[in-house]
Amino acid sequence: MAQPPLAGDGQGLDAPREAPLPDPVPLFVDLDGTLIASDTLWESFAAGWRVDPVATVLGVMGLWRGRALLKQQMAAAGSLDVSLLPYREPFVAWLREQREKGRRIVLATAADSSMAQAVADHLQLFDDVLASDGVRNLKGLRKLEAIRAVAGGAFDYCGNGPEDLAILRAARQAIVVGAGAGVIRRARHAGNVQAVLEPSPSTLRSLPAWIDAMRPHQWLKNLLLLVPLVTSFRVDEIALFSAAVFAMISFSLGASAGYLVNDLLDLAADRRHPRKRGRPFASGLLPISGGFALAALLLAGSLGLGFAISRALGAWVVIYLLMTFGYTLFVKRVPVLDVAMLAGLYTVRILAGGAAIGVDVSFWLLSFSVFLFFSLALVKRCGELVSRVVRDEDTGQGRGYTVSDLTVLQPLGIATSVAAVLVLALYVNTPEVARRYASPQLLWLMLTALLIWLGRLWLATARGQMHDDPLVYAIESPDSRWLVAAMFATYAVAALWQPGLV
Repeated sequence: MAQPPLAGDGQGLDAPREAPLPDPVPLFVDLDGTLIASDTLWESFAAGWRVDPVATVLGVMGLWRGRALLKQQMAAAGSLDVSLLPYREPFVAWLREQREKGRRIVLATAADSSMAQAVADHLQLFDDVLASDGVRNLKGLRKLEAIRAVAGGAFDYCGNGPEDLAILRAARQAIVVGAGAGVIRRARHAGNVQAVLEPSPSTLRSLPAWIDAMRPHQWLKNLLLLVPLVTSFRVDEIALFSAAVFAMISFSLGASAGYLVNDLLDLAADRRHPRKRGRPFASGLLPISGGFALAALLLAGSLGLGFAISRALGAWVVIYLLMTFGYTLFVKRVPVLDVAMLAGLYTVRILAGGAAIGVDVSFWLLSFSVFLFFSLALVKRCGELVSRVVRDEDTGQGRGYTVSDLTVLQPLGIATSVAAVLVLALYVNTPEVARRYASPQLLWLMLTALLIWLGRLWLATARGQMHDDPLVYAIESPDSRWLVAAMFATYAVAALWQPGLV
């Protein structure tokens, strides 16, 4: 058997043994974790939540009737596009070579037969398919029995999981693909391992990917929870400052849970996107099951910490999470309503910040927030549409917009930017500002910087320079950083500095 032209772990791999070609011994290939860097059951579960949440829940509730039936129901609910699955392309290329040399190749998987057949039809690599059928879960020893019945003698096997160890040991030659260190070590004890291909990284090596999936840079948005504390001029009160900081942590945990769920439910759309296809779950770098587990832990932490601070804050955390998951499941595909929901998620942070310290948020602050964040949400959508124009795409998967909508969305976004600045200008002229700020006239400089910053955001969007998230652009753009810093500095000086007291 020819050596698979694939990279292993580079540390003492067993040298593949040469054999005459074509090899008369059939080759059986596992699907989940081996042929693809993912699991079709979890892929179907994630897709099901987006396509048919009710059928997905009912399918999970039927787990007591057997895992094989669960896989069948999840496959029906998810309706996966198997062409988008994260295939191990070098391994698939080697299988094609074996196929061209006349070798018999069989897909042997515990996945549901409908899923396995769809993969086989897509790849056009396999002579036969062995899979679960809704009654029998073809896993472990059951799969081994089925393989022996079809092979009628010696066979080679490609697998990756602990449940594959018995099959790997029984094979003439074993190829371990995408396995962890423990499985690789145990498989080698049989002495028949021909090659170890694309070993799974350790937990420690995967840590950066997990952190990236949580998107910690998005936690910067939760600085909005400090706005009521700052505008009430009570930053020096330690108890209130501590409450606001813990509220930020609560929202950050909840936000990361939301981003994880969003990525898990958006796998198909992300895999079609030129940049998002590299995200940890879309690329198969991280397991979908682990993503759901981490999201659940973060969700519990967010709620627990929120209610520990106060019932009012806990209630806002619940509202924020419901809005987040509602947006992910339904609202993000409804034009304009999705933008309003994004703006609402920003505004809720300010309201929650007020609840955390027991301060009412003023009408002026709420009005300014609604217009400003609606505009920023439109920046995000327009940026996506402009990128579609660059890619010569009229529509995008999972969204309710077409590129022609730019003629409506761009003017609407610019108008709401101007409205936000106008609200701030009206507020600067109120008697309240004159009483509370040491040098209120300096707020006009902050207003000017805000106007310039928003104008440049929209200019960058029209030029196709806007990142998928305006926050990322604001962080990465030097001009944007300087303008934001100028706004904060001007506000601080206006609040504290009085001419003649220096």
